[in-house]
Amino acid sequence: MRSYLSPPATVSALGLTFADTMQALFDTTVSPLVPETQWVAGKTIYTGRPAVAPPPLPVGTPAHFNTHNNRLLWQAASQLQEPIERARTQYGGQRIGVIIGTTTTGVDDNYPAFLAFAHDGHWDKDLYRHERQLLSAPADFLAHHFGLGGPVYSISTACTSGARAIITAHRLLASGLCDAVVCGGVDSLAHLTINGFDSLQALSAGVANPFSINREGINIGEAAALFVMTRQAADGLPLLGYGNSADAWHMSSPDPKATGAILAIRQALAQAGCAADDIGWVNLHGTATELNDSMESLAMATCFPEGVPCTSTKPLTGHTLGAAGALEAALLWGVIHPDYNRGGQLPAQHWDGQADPALPAIALTDSQSIWQKQPRIGMSLSFAFGGNNAVLILGEG
Repeated sequence: MRSYLSPPATVSALGLTFADTMQALFDTTVSPLVPETQWVAGKTIYTGRPAVAPPPLPVGTPAHFNTHNNRLLWQAASQLQEPIERARTQYGGQRIGVIIGTTTTGVDDNYPAFLAFAHDGHWDKDLYRHERQLLSAPADFLAHHFGLGGPVYSISTACTSGARAIITAHRLLASGLCDAVVCGGVDSLAHLTINGFDSLQALSAGVANPFSINREGINIGEAAALFVMTRQAADGLPLLGYGNSADAWHMSSPDPKATGAILAIRQALAQAGCAADDIGWVNLHGTATELNDSMESLAMATCFPEGVPCTSTKPLTGHTLGAAGALEAALLWGVIHPDYNRGGQLPAQHWDGQADPALPAIALTDSQSIWQKQPRIGMSLSFAFGGNNAVLILGEG
């Protein structure tokens, strides 16, 4: 069975709407990431956040849903009201699921409670609400607002969460449990995650510089990206194939042999009925950490020995964690679709151009890169803690 992804709704450092995001993806020459000092004591770090704070939740929304993460999600979801309502009219709310990837959910809204306890040892129950940081909160909020009664849950597999939400949506359609699924990911900047990556010495002092010999690490961003997935070809681009694996190499470091990543890429190609040579562009995971870029370039060189144009978009968005797989799938959707990319341009890699000679060579894009393959078929890679790997293939047709 083939499933189809609607035009995405996105909010990130690149733009507040999907149309603005795609224009910025092609036109931006300077990263929109900004230096901030409030996250890690004594350090300035670059983060990615939307240019405008998210709006309030709709009037009447239960108070426990009122978190920054859900407001960010609403900023995207409000752009999908028409296709969601259309699906609800066609199928009924009980036949529509909601699957959302996240990691931070609303944990930072409870940060003042933890901070106060750390300072004076007093637990202020009025500052803390457990419901804010439930991983299910984003999916529950959307289901509540739109009156959707199909399967409703969140997926939290670190940086593959958003991609796995899309995979899960396809499986719900294929199983006959749903006729439509609202799927994607959302994650917010949070002290917990930012300081966690700082403790791993994974944060870059500047804008991330993927695959460069001078790379220092990642930037964290926040974003939301959503689709409505159905079985109707008229509703968007098809999910041609996917791969997922879990090699459990290490809690936070990728397998240096790229075993699980290679397996997931080959699974996706096989399911899509594609040869490596059919893929015209790959949106890389591309975190700019020493170990990820080493592993990922090995996986790319192994699976695409003839080369394929590829790009890491994270210098433009930051690493949006649980939203990353969905956001980067949305960017792939827009790079493929002629309504958003009539001229066949590929986004340029934002980096210093100084390739690390220790890495297998890969074909990073530049400002002159264009689609060379027809039909347009592309791939998005997501790799996560615990050796959790997810690969999506979208295309025309």
